[in-house]
Amino acid sequence: MIDLVSDWVWGWALSRGTPDPVTEPDGYRIDVGLPAHRVRYVLLDPSSAGPRAGGLTEPGTWLKVCGSAEQVPLSPRWTVEAPEYLMSTGLGPIAATTPPDPYTVELHSTGDVHDAVVRAADGECAAKGRVAVRGRAAVIDVVETDPAHRRRGLGSVVMAELSRAAADRGAVRAVLVATEAGRALYEKLGWKVESPITAAHLAV
Repeated sequence: MIDLVSDWVWGWALSRGTPDPVTEPDGYRIDVGLPAHRVRYVLLDPSSAGPRAGGLTEPGTWLKVCGSAEQVPLSPRWTVEAPEYLMSTGLGPIAATTPPDPYTVELHSTGDVHDAVVRAADGECAAKGRVAVRGRAAVIDVVETDPAHRRRGLGSVVMAELSRAAADRGAVRAVLVATEAGRALYEKLGWKVESPITAAHLAV
């Protein structure tokens, strides 16, 4: 679990272009630097959430805790988000994926970050996602399908393209944090839930 969380933290920071994560006694800190997301703490043990949260006061501070909301002691100052899930899968050789007509898929790479975009016939983005590769681990991030193009298998196309890009660059495992809706798709694709994640923030 510790290795998977480390993979996710470092890959997420790479994907989002933040400074490198800082190791803390209870997990990690990422200085995101956005007004509504100033800093993020990722905690491995739900019992550490209360002590950590008690010392945090600045709006735009986020917590991501390995554990369910019932396990995470937080005061009413914190806004708790919908449940999320840390998930993982192994990676191996993956054949190129052909999207259904009339869609096309593109891959754009900048260093170790790779973006897959599925385009509709008119060239508009129908679905997209990103993977950041760090060593032998990959983090899949910001996967979404435009509402007008859902239920056509495009999310699976994006995931296959990102997984193929990561495997081609030497990654042997992948991790992500999924919403409840995303979890269903990823489980169908062979991903496994490793831990519930509780997300909470101090409102701006």
